[in-house]
Amino acid sequence: MPKLTKSYVEKALPPEKGYRMYWDDSVRGYGLRVAPASEAGKSPRRVFIVMGRVAGKAIQFTIGAFGTYTEEQARKRAQKLLQDMREGIDPRDTKKHDAAAAITLRDVADAYKDRPGKLKDSSADVIERHVTTTFEAWLLKPIASITEDDVRKRYREILTRGLRGKAGAPGQANQAFAVLRALINFASRRYRRSDGSPIITHNPVSTLKDDWVQLKPRTSRVPDIKVGLVWAALERWRAETHNPESVASIDLIRFLFLTGCRLKEAASLTWDHVNLEEGWFHLPDPKNRNPVWLPLSSQAVRVLRSRAKVDGNPHVFASWSKAGHIIDPRDTRAKVSVVAGTKITNHDLRRTYITIGVANCGVDFTKIELLTNHIPNGSVTAKHYLETSRLQYLKPETQRISDWIEMEAAKASGSNVVALPQRA
Repeated sequence: MPKLTKSYVEKALPPEKGYRMYWDDSVRGYGLRVAPASEAGKSPRRVFIVMGRVAGKAIQFTIGAFGTYTEEQARKRAQKLLQDMREGIDPRDTKKHDAAAAITLRDVADAYKDRPGKLKDSSADVIERHVTTTFEAWLLKPIASITEDDVRKRYREILTRGLRGKAGAPGQANQAFAVLRALINFASRRYRRSDGSPIITHNPVSTLKDDWVQLKPRTSRVPDIKVGLVWAALERWRAETHNPESVASIDLIRFLFLTGCRLKEAASLTWDHVNLEEGWFHLPDPKNRNPVWLPLSSQAVRVLRSRAKVDGNPHVFASWSKAGHIIDPRDTRAKVSVVAGTKITNHDLRRTYITIGVANCGVDFTKIELLTNHIPNGSVTAKHYLETSRLQYLKPETQRISDWIEMEAAKASGSNVVALPQRA
């Protein structure tokens, strides 16, 4: 047998079919496998290998291709692998172990998001935002190498200085590390070492148990005494506005006010999911994945009837944006905040609807939960017997809420007599 040298390797030829082995005469078990080129005009495929025994079992292991490895590098690698085999170490197990240990945060995030049917686009967007901003420095780092010290330090940075070092962001800190905790738990379940053990046995985010900031739930909304003023202002702005984008924003805010719908679900509503004659709209894929048909009050029907359909655009609240619909009616919302006397978010409109229903209209809380597409938790009756999708039977309840809003607007306008609302 010849000694494998650079010049020998370069001259080693393959058979017409299959492959030919060339074994080194000085390092027993170190060899070169040569096969015909995959395409005409290309060089033969020359790959360095080792062959030995582990616990009496023959093992063949590929070192790598000539070109990726020089002959000298391959020889040193072969000597190390053969010594490991003599000591009972299977290089295939080592390779699998190394590959698992090298799994990065980027790898895990991609695998987590790519699971069929598991995540909504909005949830995937939140994960992507945090792994590429909050955890940018760790993105290509092996996820198993993230330590408790790393976690504590980064959490405190976001907590006290935010992402850009200007102001603390406790809400973002909690959300970001909830994402990281979920990704690490997923990696622990998904990725295994060669012996079957998980690459991560302890989630370092658990170290934040004592440091985690408990945030008070937001309770902000349009105050009861301002509801009429806000609705009257929206009606006035609508009558005075002629810009299609502004009109769509005002109508979207009015729709949120009358339905308690989530912003993204309302903003992306399409005409094929609206039935104005029967008075309902359909959310086929909402946040909680419970497809639902929700009733429309007569006021909400009038808002939708006032919307002009745009040729080629299926959206109710059409826009020139890339999405084809209003994304965030921030300008109108800012004007609402001025009238309300407090900063109002899109979700505050949802809280306003819920509070009006329960506190001012006497709507049963379970019915409000259903109208806002929250399936009551912990109830066997609700889970197995209550209709939680086709909710047209709750139209009287949503009508009471809209009537109350309209009457408050009449009072705010100085009316002594409140006219009964017209029914759609």
